[in-house]
Amino acid sequence: MMARRRGDLLGLRAALADRLLPVLVGAMSFLATLAIGGALACATLAAGWQGNIETALTIQVPQPGNPDAANDGTRLAAVQRALAVDPDVQNAAVMSTAEMNKLISPWLGSDAASLGLSLPAVITAQWRGAGSADTLGAQLQQVSPGTLVKTGAMWAQRVAALTTSLQACALAVLLVVALVAAAVVAVATRSGLAQLRETIDTVHGLGALDSDIAARFAARAVWLALGGSFGGTLLALPILAWLAWLAAPFTGPARLGGFFNLPPALLALALVLPACAALIGWITAQFTVRGWLRHLP
Repeated sequence: MMARRRGDLLGLRAALADRLLPVLVGAMSFLATLAIGGALACATLAAGWQGNIETALTIQVPQPGNPDAANDGTRLAAVQRALAVDPDVQNAAVMSTAEMNKLISPWLGSDAASLGLSLPAVITAQWRGAGSADTLGAQLQQVSPGTLVKTGAMWAQRVAALTTSLQACALAVLLVVALVAAAVVAVATRSGLAQLRETIDTVHGLGALDSDIAARFAARAVWLALGGSFGGTLLALPILAWLAWLAAPFTGPARLGGFFNLPPALLALALVLPACAALIGWITAQFTVRGWLRHLP
């Protein structure tokens, strides 16, 4: 009775209690925040990796100490001279023996020379050309036959495909979360309608419009969904902040200030997701109440 004297004429505060519905909507918002955060993190990492991988250039020179095609020095020296005058190749550097041993140690042990293997010289560089590096490979073949030139274009395409698939999964999770949240609001609304059936029958018989009754239920659902979603979103942000701190070495130096490494777009979820949850609550309550009222005699 006290709730009705305060403006709750239908008794919605008792019928739609502020316990189960906010908790369930908060759980859905928690999952949605993690899904969106994962999608944003994946896009950020992929953007950085694609840029580095796509421009990476690796040149393998077999038998680097043998004479080159013009018999004007070693094969490795000939390749280095060709790379030095190519404007599309930057930061060319020959991998040291220690670096080579570290690279192949998982397969051949820490000292490949002890196995009597003739390893090729490996040159790492950055490709700044507008097209592919096939022309460079052909040029190097002329001065040092057998030289292999590889770029990271194929791996960049795979990273892009992986990013797209992960973002599609995140979108699917968001769709499922939205549908479950709508179902939770619909069930809670129908439960409230069942509890207030006699009251609604009375006011509806006295001439209350369907839109007025639906608006009261929708307003109550909006506030419950808004509060629950806001709490669930805030609960997920510290977890995302911790995960962002763990991923910082892959994107840049780790920082512990300014709410860790969360991007502004992710922090905006604290406002966007509750608003979306409130909109879902309003629409679902409106349709549920109006559909239920149409079956009244």
